[in-house]
Amino acid sequence: MRAQLFALLTAAAWGIGGYFEKKGLMMGNLSPQVGITIRTAVALIILGAVSVPQWRTILDAGTKPLLYAILGGGVLAGAIGMLCFYVALKGGSLSQVMPIAFTSPLFGVLMGVLAGGATLQPRQLIGMALTVGGIALVSSA
Repeated sequence: MRAQLFALLTAAAWGIGGYFEKKGLMMGNLSPQVGITIRTAVALIILGAVSVPQWRTILDAGTKPLLYAILGGGVLAGAIGMLCFYVALKGGSLSQVMPIAFTSPLFGVLMGVLAGGATLQPRQLIGMALTVGGIALVSSA
């Protein structure tokens, strides 16, 4: 139950945060690149401070895990994904951008199946189809 609670808090933080990000971009006439730089700088300060006790684990992690974290979190999700998200936020309506952007779990499931050997049950496939259908309905208005 703890994992689900934190997942819900994640969704709330990202959804509510997206509102304020869009508002800041528009009110300040900020470029998406400046917006994501501000977000990343603030996040780096906060996350750097709360992670100090775990910094020593970096040396023990090994090269391959660090490369996965750098490629997945730093390059794909952190830079490319966030830049695309900010361009979408700046140019589109929040009610269309947010539902589409947060189909990301579907891509994670796909990677789990294709690269991680995960299997899907019929009810999960039905849930994914309903999710995509709901997002299409919400974002097509």
